[in-house]
Amino acid sequence: MGKTLAEKILSEKSAIDAHAGDIVIAPVDTVFAQDGTGPLAIRQFQASGFNRLANPSATIFFLDHNAPTPTKELSNDHLLIRDFARKCGACLSDIGEGICHQVITESYASPGDIIVGADSHTVTAGALCAFATGMGSTDIAIAFALGKTWFRVPPSIKINVSGRFPKMVSAKDLILYLIGKIRADGATYMSLEFGGNTIDRMPISQRLTIANMTVEAGAKTGLFPSNEITRKYLESRGRGDKWRPLQPDSDATYEQVIEINAAKLEPMVSKPHTVDNTARVTEVKGTRVHQVFIGTCTNGRLDDLASVARILKGKKRHHDTRLLVAPASKEVLLNAIKAGYIRTLIQAGAIVLPPGCAACVGGHQGILGDGEVCLSTANRNFKGRMGNPNAFIYLSSPATAAASAITGVITDPREIT
Repeated sequence: MGKTLAEKILSEKSAIDAHAGDIVIAPVDTVFAQDGTGPLAIRQFQASGFNRLANPSATIFFLDHNAPTPTKELSNDHLLIRDFARKCGACLSDIGEGICHQVITESYASPGDIIVGADSHTVTAGALCAFATGMGSTDIAIAFALGKTWFRVPPSIKINVSGRFPKMVSAKDLILYLIGKIRADGATYMSLEFGGNTIDRMPISQRLTIANMTVEAGAKTGLFPSNEITRKYLESRGRGDKWRPLQPDSDATYEQVIEINAAKLEPMVSKPHTVDNTARVTEVKGTRVHQVFIGTCTNGRLDDLASVARILKGKKRHHDTRLLVAPASKEVLLNAIKAGYIRTLIQAGAIVLPPGCAACVGGHQGILGDGEVCLSTANRNFKGRMGNPNAFIYLSSPATAAASAITGVITDPREIT
């Protein structure tokens, strides 16, 4: 019987012939926590009587969600993480280095890896064909100590995408469309596995956007085949030796196969207060926007900033609409400066924030006021997500966000360029 990508990776790592529904114990290649989840994981590790990490060089702590910290309590959490990492020899990704999911894909994730993190958007690394999934802080503490964990092998849904995106349509619009189609619980504890000629030629930056949001449909992981695009990306990162081809078997068994014609997609948004409350931009155009937030682990990469800069070049943000931009990593920021994108954004009236999560989780750097509307390139728009339950969050692509920053209302980017 043929295997899906999830079955292949978990079979190889656990050294058993694993199929959907089986329970396996497998070693993990990378385990991490961030500054929101790390303190609990550390305390659970210590409370369980552990004092040594199984693999210090593959254990990473990220200071990214509240960086720099806005309160003394969070500063004390950073102190706890710094002290633990220093004593145990774990890696520390410090303030300004970037969001955990971006840095993991820049420097750690490889095809066939198992990656677990104390953050639900750990699934992002599935773009590189790593079985990557989020876990609670207690499970992560055990992975710190033992270097392995257990999994129930997930059944898989195949998403076949064919055709070319129309002008001003991107991977973000595709994943919003898919989540709206299958709903927030449509892939609960399943693997969403992507294929088709659109996916075969899709750059890693856009694969990362899609993989990042698979958890918003309930997925355990979201996996892309490892092909020549993957190889070239890893070579560009100096990790070409980590590449290997990895595809599902042609006779693999899927719970469902969904066909999507990319050529028929339009710019999409998610309306408050759930990600699966999706609509075409044309259905909500004209909605007043007080703040536009561009960045996050979903759409804070160099390609995203490039698309925003192209739209904003020579233009200004609407005088009543704040424009916040947070690059996903230090590397993205440096490359965006070199390419001139940051200059263009600042000239357009943007406020450029340090690499990190910034306004996304409502900790600081862009909390909304009562009744305000934010159009964000992030992955979640739950009530209170950006720090105020009396505010409203719409999700969109970077192109739609940039166009809307100019007009002050939700705007179809096809009308701006």
